[in-house]
Amino acid sequence: MSDLILHHYPMSPFAEKTRLILGFKQLAWRSVLIPPVMPKPDVIALTGGYRKTPVLQIGADIYCDTALIARVLEARKPTPTLYPVDAPLAVPLAQWADSSLFQVAVVWAMQPAGAQAILAGIPPEQIKVFGADRAAMRANAPRPGLADGAAQLRNHLSAIAAQLSRHGPWLFGAAPSIADFSVAHCLWFIRRASPVAALLDEYPAIGPWLDRVLAIGHHAHTEMSSTQAIAVGAAAAGHAPAAVASGQGFEPGETVTVAATDYGTDPVVGTLVGLSDDEAVVRRVDPRAGTVHVHFPRFGFQIRKGAPA
Repeated sequence: MSDLILHHYPMSPFAEKTRLILGFKQLAWRSVLIPPVMPKPDVIALTGGYRKTPVLQIGADIYCDTALIARVLEARKPTPTLYPVDAPLAVPLAQWADSSLFQVAVVWAMQPAGAQAILAGIPPEQIKVFGADRAAMRANAPRPGLADGAAQLRNHLSAIAAQLSRHGPWLFGAAPSIADFSVAHCLWFIRRASPVAALLDEYPAIGPWLDRVLAIGHHAHTEMSSTQAIAVGAAAAGHAPAAVASGQGFEPGETVTVAATDYGTDPVVGTLVGLSDDEAVVRRVDPRAGTVHVHFPRFGFQIRKGAPA
């Protein structure tokens, strides 16, 4: 069975979500540390343009977005499950956390005092590069200011605390679900912004729950270089194409473009080899990585015919 290779960097909230899921599943993994800002030539060799973090690699299959990565890890090891049958709202709550909650958590954490703590030890010139990179990544995507973001965040925290108080110890009762990991990575980021993290203390149910999630840890992992990871992709045996479901408006073998719809909308162009209500898969050929299949969830992404003009 091919190794699980996670391309990530330490302060990425979405990478922390995935690291914790790997710990929850007790899955061993290989750690490839990547730059937090562009350029990311080794990442792009695998994804074809997708630049968000993290990316999961299994041989020549490249999985983008943590919602899809979680499903892949669930298939690799179904127990303990991320998707309890008695928590049908766990997935939509996770989607809300990964979008609405994450956005205002970043606004709160990256106010000047918080940003100074999160970026401590990074030279001033690199902090400028980081800021410019994130501004380019957001492009025209709207983001609330601090006053609006703080008001929204307080409302969100109140709801999370009420849910835990009534249904704990986890968000949906006796066992963790995908919702716990999606909410936790946002609050983990606020906790890292230590000068402004006291906001979380105003909601007593949240701290002990967040401690429980983070205590799960990341399980066993070993380092791997990005060069080695690309070599793994290039050497991987060919794999059978996924099916392109009928009624989707696309045909197998078409050239398509896939891109996120919120931020980091860098397009990925490839040959369509798989499409369903849940996932889109494109085949690409890279001079270094060889033939790879790049996988995207349908939620939060758009697929279009052809390549950008």
